[in-house]
Amino acid sequence: MNIAAHPQQIERDTLIGKRIQKKDAPEKASGKTRYLHDLNLPGQLYARILRSARVHARILSIDTSAARALPGVHAVITAADVPDQRPIGVARDHLPLKGDRVRSQRDEIAAVAADSEEIAEQALRLIRVEYEDLPVLADPAAAVAPGAVQIHPPRLAADGSVLEPGRAGNVAMRFDYGHGDIAQGEAESDVILEDTFSLHYVTHCCLGVSGIIAEFDASGNLLMYSNTQVPFLHKREFAEYLNMDPARIRIIQPPIGGGFGSKLDVYPFEVICVFLARTAGRPVKLVFSREEEFLASPTRQPVLLTLRSGCKKDGTLTFRQVHTLHDNGAYTSWGATTPFVMMQTFSSLYRVPHCDYHTTAVYTNNPYAGSFRGYGNLQATFAIEQHMDMLAEAIGMDPLAFRLQNAQEAGEVTGQGMVFKSCGFKDCLTTAAARSDYLRKHRDNLAARDAPGPLKRGIGIASMLHVGGGAKIYPSDGCGTILKLDDFANVTLITGASEIGQGSETVLSQLVCEELGLPIAAVTVVNNDTAITPWDVGVHASRTTFIAGNSAIGAARKAKAKILAAAAQKFGCAAEELDLYGGHIVRNDSGEAVVELARFIRGLHFSERAELIMTTHYYEPPSVHQDKGYKGDVSAAYAWATQVVEVEVDTDTGIVRMTKVTGAHDVGRVLNRLGIEGQIEGGVVMGQGYALTENLMIENGVMRNPNFRDYKLVTAPEIPEMDISFIESMDGEGPQGAKGVGEAPSICIAAAAANAIYNATGTRLFALPFTPEAVYAALHGRAEKPYWKPWKPE
Repeated sequence: MNIAAHPQQIERDTLIGKRIQKKDAPEKASGKTRYLHDLNLPGQLYARILRSARVHARILSIDTSAARALPGVHAVITAADVPDQRPIGVARDHLPLKGDRVRSQRDEIAAVAADSEEIAEQALRLIRVEYEDLPVLADPAAAVAPGAVQIHPPRLAADGSVLEPGRAGNVAMRFDYGHGDIAQGEAESDVILEDTFSLHYVTHCCLGVSGIIAEFDASGNLLMYSNTQVPFLHKREFAEYLNMDPARIRIIQPPIGGGFGSKLDVYPFEVICVFLARTAGRPVKLVFSREEEFLASPTRQPVLLTLRSGCKKDGTLTFRQVHTLHDNGAYTSWGATTPFVMMQTFSSLYRVPHCDYHTTAVYTNNPYAGSFRGYGNLQATFAIEQHMDMLAEAIGMDPLAFRLQNAQEAGEVTGQGMVFKSCGFKDCLTTAAARSDYLRKHRDNLAARDAPGPLKRGIGIASMLHVGGGAKIYPSDGCGTILKLDDFANVTLITGASEIGQGSETVLSQLVCEELGLPIAAVTVVNNDTAITPWDVGVHASRTTFIAGNSAIGAARKAKAKILAAAAQKFGCAAEELDLYGGHIVRNDSGEAVVELARFIRGLHFSERAELIMTTHYYEPPSVHQDKGYKGDVSAAYAWATQVVEVEVDTDTGIVRMTKVTGAHDVGRVLNRLGIEGQIEGGVVMGQGYALTENLMIENGVMRNPNFRDYKLVTAPEIPEMDISFIESMDGEGPQGAKGVGEAPSICIAAAAANAIYNATGTRLFALPFTPEAVYAALHGRAEKPYWKPWKPE
C-alpha cells in the first residue's frame, strides 16, 4: 500500500450504547426553545371556537351579527359561510363546522378571528345559538340496541336528495379475525375462563396544548405551523381537502410539547383555522386553553372486553375468544382502528393455536377517541395478562412457569403471520422475575394475606408484544434522508422523521457518527419543514428509530463509500484498506491516521474536478400489508417486555401504592442508554396513571373534570422505584440491531398492577382505574359493575 507512515494513532471508539444527552436538552432546559405558543407572525389574528352548549341537538339558528359588529373582529364563520367544507376523519364522518346538528360536547358551531384573544372570546359570547334537544346516547350497548336514535342519520339536501348516507345501527367500524378452530380449542381445554373487563377514558395531557398558525401568501400558497406528528400525511390531506396542488402547501413543525399519538389525525380546529385565514386574508393563530385541551383533544378509547381463554392441565394454552365493544364517540378518529393492534396481542402474545376476535366500534354522544401510546394494547394486555395468572392458578402452576411454557422464541411464526426474526421474550420473563425475586415474594405475599393489619403487599407480573419496526398501514412505511458534509466535516442530516420529544435527533446523529467516525457535536439535524425534508410517514408505531435510523445509516454509508473511494484513488490503495473514525481517514490494519477528514473534504471541494459529499437514501422496511383477513407480517421487527409491579394495598382505605417496577425490555440493541431509560421511565409513569389515578369522567356525554385539579396525574412523590434491564436480541434488520421501544413501557403496567393487587388481597379487579373508592368497594364485596353489560354481537 502506497501510504506514507503517519505518527498519529487514532483510537477506535463507539457512540452505541453510551449515555448521550439529547441534542435539544440545553435549549429546552434554559427556556430558549420557542414552541408554537411563542410564535407570532406579522399581522396575525387570534382565533377562538364556539363549541356546543348541548350534547345532542338540532341547530335551529345561529345569529352571529353582534359578533361580526364587534370592533377588532375580522372574521366570523359558521357552516353556512364555508359551503366547500367536507367531512374529515378516518371514516369521513366529521364536518369541521356543524350546521344542522351537534353530536357531542366538543362540537364546533362557529369560529372567530380577532385582533386579540380577549376580543375573540368576547365575540363568542355574542353569538346566539338556538337548539332543539335530542336524546343522548352515552351507553354503547344502548346505541346498538334496536330502535336506538341514529347519531348519524342520512344528511339530506333541500330537495330531499341524500348528501351523505347515514351510519346504520350506529356502527362505525367492525373487525373480525380468526385462526384455527375455536371448537377444537375448547374441546382440548381442561380449564376455560370467561370474564368481562371494562377499560376507561384517559387523555394525553401533553404539556404543549393543541395549536396551529395558518397563513396564505399573496399567491395563495398555504403555510401552516403545526404540531402534527405526520406532516407529510397532513400536507396530502389538506391538499385534497382544499383542492390545492400539494406543492403549494408547506408545513413547519415548531418544537412539540408532547404527542403520544394525539396529533395523528386532521382535527376540526386545524381546518377551521385555515378557513379563518382564508376568510380574513391574514395569518391566524389558534391555540387551545388547558380546559379546551381536555374537552376537545382525542382520548384513549374506552373498551368493554369479554375474553374466553382455555388451557390444558400441562399448562399449554388452547384458545382465546374475544368480543369487544368500543365507544367510538360521536365521530371516527384513529381510536376506532385500535383493533388492528389489539388483535395482534390476542392472536400472538404467547402461542395461541386457536383465536377468534370480533370488535364493533359504536357511535355515541361521548367524546371521540384517537391514537394513544400503545394503540389499544394497554386494553388488550390488561385482559390477557390477568387471564394468564388466572389460568395458571386454576391448574396449580406458578404464573412464571405458565408464561415460559407458552412464550415464543426467535424464528416462530404466529397464526396471524407475524414472523419473530428476533425474540427475547423468555429472557424478558426470566430477567424481570429474577431481579424482582418474583417467585419468592409471590409465595410470601399469599401466605401473609390473612396476617393482622390493613397493609398488604402484592407482586404481579405481565408481559407485552408490540410492533418494533413500524407497521405497514400506508402504501409506504419508509423514510428519506439527505446527508451533506461541509468543508469542516460537519454533517447536516435532513430527515423526514419528526422530533416530538422522543429523542430521535440524538439517536439519528449517533447512527450517522458511528458510520462516519465523527463526534456527535458534528451533526445538525433538520427535520421540521416539508419544503426541505424528504418523505416520511410520521411518528407512530414505535417506528422512528428503526425506519429513520436505517435511512440515516444508508445515507451515511453512501457518503463513507464516496469518501473512501476518493481517498483510495488519491493514496493509491484499495478502499477496503481504509476506514473513518476519530475525525480522520485511517488505515484499517493499524489505526494510523492518513489525513484529517475535514482537510480531505476541502481538498475534494477545491480540486480541479470539485466534488461534493452529498447523498440521499430511502429506506422501506420489509414488512407487508395484511390481507383482508388481517394476516401478514406487518412489522419489520417485534418488541417484547416483561414488567413486575409491587404494590402496597391499604384494605382500610382502598389506597394502592405502587412501590417498585422491575422491567426487562427486548430492545434489539441499546443505542442511547440515557434516552432509552427516559423512554422506559416515562412509559412506566404513564402506565401507572392509567392503572391507578387517571380517569376522564364522562357522564351522559358531559366531561366532569376538564382540568388538572380534578384529573389526577401521577406526581413525583408517587413514582415507584424502577429497576430496568435491557435484553439485546440484536435484530438483524434493525439499525445497529435496535428495535423501537417508544410505546412498550406503558403497555403492561395496569395488568401487572391488577395481578399484584390480587396477590396482596385475593380480590380480582376487572375495571380500571384502581382508585381508592373502587378498590375499597371490591375488597368489601361492593364492587360497582361497569355501566356496560357483558356484550357479544348478535
